[in-house]
Amino acid sequence: MADRLTRALGGLLLLTAALYAAPVLAQQGGLADPTRPPAGSMIAAEGSGEESGPLLQSVMIPKRGKPTALIGGQQVVLGGMYGDSRLIALTDREAVLEGPAGVERLYLTPGIEKTNIITKTSAARRGQSKGKP
Repeated sequence: MADRLTRALGGLLLLTAALYAAPVLAQQGGLADPTRPPAGSMIAAEGSGEESGPLLQSVMIPKRGKPTALIGGQQVVLGGMYGDSRLIALTDREAVLEGPAGVERLYLTPGIEKTNIITKTSAARRGQSKGKP
Protein backbone atom coordinates (compact mmCIF):
# COMPACT_ATOMS: atom_id res chain seq x y z
CA MET A 1 0.00 0.00 0.00
CA ALA A 2 2.78 2.44 0.90
CA ASP A 3 4.60 1.48 -2.31
CA ARG A 4 1.55 2.44 -4.42
CA LEU A 5 1.22 5.70 -2.54
CA THR A 6 4.91 6.50 -3.09
CA ARG A 7 4.61 5.81 -6.84
CA ALA A 8 1.46 7.94 -7.11
CA LEU A 9 3.12 10.78 -5.22
CA GLY A 10 6.23 10.53 -7.44
CA GLY A 11 4.04 10.66 -10.57
CA LEU A 12 2.21 13.70 -9.23
CA LEU A 13 5.52 15.47 -8.54
CA LEU A 14 6.76 14.65 -12.05
CA LEU A 15 3.53 16.00 -13.59
CA THR A 16 3.76 19.19 -11.52
CA ALA A 17 7.38 19.74 -12.59
CA ALA A 18 6.41 19.27 -16.25
CA LEU A 19 3.58 21.82 -15.95
CA TYR A 20 5.92 24.39 -14.42
CA ALA A 21 8.58 23.76 -17.08
CA ALA A 22 6.24 24.21 -20.09
CA PRO A 23 6.07 28.06 -19.97
CA VAL A 24 9.85 28.27 -19.56
CA LEU A 25 10.36 26.06 -22.63
CA ALA A 26 7.86 28.15 -24.60
CA GLN A 27 9.75 31.37 -23.80
CA GLN A 28 13.04 29.83 -24.85
CA GLY A 29 11.68 29.02 -28.29
CA GLY A 30 10.84 25.39 -27.64
CA LEU A 31 7.21 25.94 -28.72
CA ALA A 32 5.95 28.03 -31.66
CA ASP A 33 3.46 30.85 -31.10
CA PRO A 34 0.22 29.85 -32.88
CA THR A 35 -0.88 33.50 -33.21
CA ARG A 36 2.29 34.61 -35.01
CA PRO A 37 1.86 35.44 -38.75
CA PRO A 38 3.40 33.04 -41.29
CA ALA A 39 7.18 33.30 -41.61
CA GLY A 40 7.31 35.00 -45.04
CA SER A 41 4.49 37.51 -44.59
CA MET A 42 6.36 40.40 -42.92
CA ILE A 43 9.87 39.48 -44.02
CA ALA A 44 9.05 39.99 -47.68
CA ALA A 45 7.68 43.48 -47.03
CA GLU A 46 10.63 44.48 -44.85
CA GLY A 47 13.36 43.04 -47.04
CA SER A 48 12.02 44.20 -50.40
CA GLY A 49 13.66 47.62 -50.21
CA GLU A 50 10.39 49.32 -51.24
CA GLU A 51 8.75 51.87 -49.00
CA SER A 52 5.47 50.10 -48.27
CA GLY A 53 3.92 52.87 -46.15
CA PRO A 54 1.22 52.40 -43.55
CA LEU A 55 -0.64 49.10 -43.41
CA LEU A 56 -4.37 48.88 -42.67
CA GLN A 57 -4.81 45.89 -40.38
CA SER A 58 -8.38 46.16 -39.12
CA VAL A 59 -11.53 48.28 -39.32
CA MET A 60 -14.06 48.53 -36.51
CA ILE A 61 -17.36 50.28 -37.19
CA PRO A 62 -19.53 50.01 -34.05
CA LYS A 63 -23.24 50.79 -33.90
CA ARG A 64 -22.46 53.36 -31.21
CA GLY A 65 -19.25 55.32 -30.92
CA LYS A 66 -16.65 56.38 -33.43
CA PRO A 67 -15.36 54.11 -36.18
CA THR A 68 -11.77 53.03 -35.60
CA ALA A 69 -8.98 51.69 -37.78
CA LEU A 70 -5.88 49.77 -36.78
CA ILE A 71 -3.10 51.21 -38.94
CA GLY A 72 0.45 49.98 -38.50
CA GLY A 73 -0.34 48.70 -35.02
CA GLN A 74 -1.80 52.06 -33.91
CA GLN A 75 -5.49 52.49 -33.17
CA VAL A 76 -6.84 55.60 -34.95
CA VAL A 77 -10.38 56.95 -34.55
CA LEU A 78 -12.15 58.63 -37.45
CA GLY A 79 -10.87 62.22 -37.53
CA GLY A 80 -7.78 61.25 -35.53
CA MET A 81 -4.15 61.52 -36.56
CA TYR A 82 -1.77 58.82 -37.79
CA GLY A 83 1.63 60.49 -37.88
CA ASP A 84 1.18 63.66 -39.96
CA SER A 85 -1.97 62.37 -41.67
CA ARG A 86 -5.61 62.58 -40.58
CA LEU A 87 -8.07 59.68 -40.98
CA ILE A 88 -10.83 61.38 -43.01
CA ALA A 89 -12.93 58.43 -44.20
CA LEU A 90 -13.45 54.81 -43.17
CA THR A 91 -15.42 51.98 -44.72
CA ASP A 92 -15.49 48.24 -44.12
CA ARG A 93 -12.71 47.78 -46.71
CA GLU A 94 -10.62 50.96 -46.73
CA ALA A 95 -9.28 53.90 -44.78
CA VAL A 96 -8.52 57.29 -46.31
CA LEU A 97 -5.68 59.37 -44.88
CA GLU A 98 -5.07 63.01 -45.79
CA GLY A 99 -1.69 64.52 -45.06
CA PRO A 100 1.13 66.69 -46.41
CA ALA A 101 1.73 64.23 -49.28
CA GLY A 102 -1.95 64.30 -50.29
CA VAL A 103 -4.71 61.70 -49.99
CA GLU A 104 -3.73 58.09 -49.44
CA ARG A 105 -6.11 55.12 -49.56
CA LEU A 106 -5.29 52.05 -47.49
CA TYR A 107 -7.10 48.80 -48.29
CA LEU A 108 -7.67 45.85 -45.96
CA THR A 109 -7.05 43.42 -48.82
CA PRO A 110 -4.80 45.17 -51.34
CA GLY A 111 -4.74 43.48 -54.72
CA ILE A 112 -8.14 41.86 -54.21
CA GLU A 113 -11.07 43.53 -55.92
CA LYS A 114 -14.52 42.80 -54.50
CA THR A 115 -17.31 42.31 -57.05
CA ASN A 116 -20.98 41.63 -56.44
CA ILE A 117 -22.57 38.65 -58.17
CA ILE A 118 -26.01 39.50 -59.51
CA THR A 119 -28.38 36.59 -60.02
CA LYS A 120 -31.68 36.79 -61.83
CA THR A 121 -34.76 36.51 -59.66
CA SER A 122 -37.33 33.81 -60.32
CA ALA A 123 -39.75 36.45 -61.67
CA ALA A 124 -37.16 37.59 -64.23
CA ARG A 125 -36.59 33.97 -65.28
CA ARG A 126 -40.33 33.42 -65.76
CA GLY A 127 -40.52 36.59 -67.86
CA GLN A 128 -37.79 35.32 -70.18
CA SER A 129 -39.45 31.96 -70.75
CA LYS A 130 -42.98 33.33 -71.58
CA GLY A 131 -42.27 33.75 -75.25
CA LYS A 132 -40.77 30.30 -75.62
CA PRO A 133 -42.79 27.07 -75.94
